[in-house]
Amino acid sequence: MVLADLGKRIHNAVNNALSDTEDDYTTTVDTMLKTITTALLQSDVNIRLVSSLRTNIRNELLSNNKHNLPPSQRKKLIQKVVFDELCNLVDCKEQDVIFQAKKKKANVIMFVGLQGSGKTTSCTKLAVYYAKRGFKVGLVCADTFRAGAFDQLKQNAIKAHIPFYGSYTEPNPVKVASDGVAKFKKEKFEIIIVDTSGRHQQEEALFQEMVEISSVVQPNQTIMVLDASIGQAAEQQAKAFKESANFGAIILTKMDGHAKGGGAISAVAATNTPIIFIGTGEHMHDFEKFSPRSFIQKLLGLGDIEGFVDILNSVTNKKDTQEMMENFKKGKFTLLDFQKQMQTVMKMGPLSNVAQMIPGLNNAAQAMSGGADGGNTDFMDNASKVVKQSIYIMDSMTKKELESDGRCFIEEPSRIVRIARGSGTSVFEVEMLLMQHQMMAKMSQSTAQNIQQQEAMKQMGGANGMSPQLMQQRMQMMQKNPQMMQKMMKQFGGNMPNFPGAGGAGGAGGMPNFGDMMGMMKNPEIQAMAKEFAKNGGGPGGMFPSMGGAGGMPNPFGF
Repeated sequence: MVLADLGKRIHNAVNNALSDTEDDYTTTVDTMLKTITTALLQSDVNIRLVSSLRTNIRNELLSNNKHNLPPSQRKKLIQKVVFDELCNLVDCKEQDVIFQAKKKKANVIMFVGLQGSGKTTSCTKLAVYYAKRGFKVGLVCADTFRAGAFDQLKQNAIKAHIPFYGSYTEPNPVKVASDGVAKFKKEKFEIIIVDTSGRHQQEEALFQEMVEISSVVQPNQTIMVLDASIGQAAEQQAKAFKESANFGAIILTKMDGHAKGGGAISAVAATNTPIIFIGTGEHMHDFEKFSPRSFIQKLLGLGDIEGFVDILNSVTNKKDTQEMMENFKKGKFTLLDFQKQMQTVMKMGPLSNVAQMIPGLNNAAQAMSGGADGGNTDFMDNASKVVKQSIYIMDSMTKKELESDGRCFIEEPSRIVRIARGSGTSVFEVEMLLMQHQMMAKMSQSTAQNIQQQEAMKQMGGANGMSPQLMQQRMQMMQKNPQMMQKMMKQFGGNMPNFPGAGGAGGAGGMPNFGDMMGMMKNPEIQAMAKEFAKNGGGPGGMFPSMGGAGGMPNPFGF
């Protein structure tokens, strides 16, 4: 996304302000604001909005003798104020009135917009979005003005497996819209999306047509589609359309192709009309639900856990998940479970987009790709290829092999050769996949042991699944070394996992840094605790023993 450059510049400006100890506080704030405002103006954000943002941030940071705050509090204040003001810049303050579709009821959604804004493609993307969430969706093409409009919608709908309605012979768009909506309502469709002709604000006849279609189909929501490349001019376009058709939401398209996307978002927000989705590419998965806070979090590299969970829920099969969890509790993890996990990952869309939603992971990917300037594309492209290759390999396995725990490959190595030939991969690549599966299988066994141990302890009356004696022993160990306990608590409130060579991806998340974890493992008292835990039926010791011919990982605890 072109906006990534804007995010980097703002992120770097804030980081420089946080690390600046030489200049006085006022100079530091002014330098940071100069960089931020320049970046926003170059992204075509309206100068009035930028000036207001600069004034608000400066007043908040310099008022009431805040320069006398301790450095740690000053840093938190700078981060919070900049983040909040950027959110206000793209927030229309009308998020509470956004339309919520209801199941077992016909929800009619009408699309309007300028010609060439990506309206027809956005109709299909929204249809796919609702279909993934269990709605019965239908598309109606009421665009009889543009040649090839019905063919385009038809092609998109067939590709996305969405039912559609249109006519090659009926010239009246009002009748086509009315007939299509009536047909889908009769068939108990829950989401009915009506695509109308693109128009310009000067074309009075087309505006009248839009009003007539709206009066006939009675939409529950009218959505305007805007091209983000027009920048701050989006404000005038949105106001002109709102006078003729009182639409309730906006979809911004082509956010991936122009640096003016930030200007378009801020301009639309100024009209007090909520942006519900942004289009970030031509493919069906290049469609993101818009939330001001989530957008700014991703822009600044802070992740978007809420969006990640939403996408994960939309692609996850509940039945498969329940079966997998039942197997996991039994310590069983088959190659079929592994295959379903890989398929779920690919359904979530490009891994580069997924990485942006996980705090710290995008920075790690950038570091592995050779620095932030190159983005995370190279690393994520390679990761996507590995996941796809794993799926190809497992597609070449028989049902018996997929439902096994992998031992059949040790007993009959010729199976590996057959699968390599069938999937177009090497024997080594098949062996690497089997090794990954064995590692995850060992983890599931360890998890099952922990669950069984906790249930047994609960029956014995232990607190939180732990026997009183074991709990007392651990508390005594912690009391002997309070510094170690403080260090652990500090780390567990801090960074995301790091990876060797990733250049420190941490910063936002509630998990210890990977390197610090390894350092903690070497502590004698931690090792003693781990041994005690392992004796009582769980712990990391079950994850690292030799894997029976699959290779195995070294035991970091040394036992």
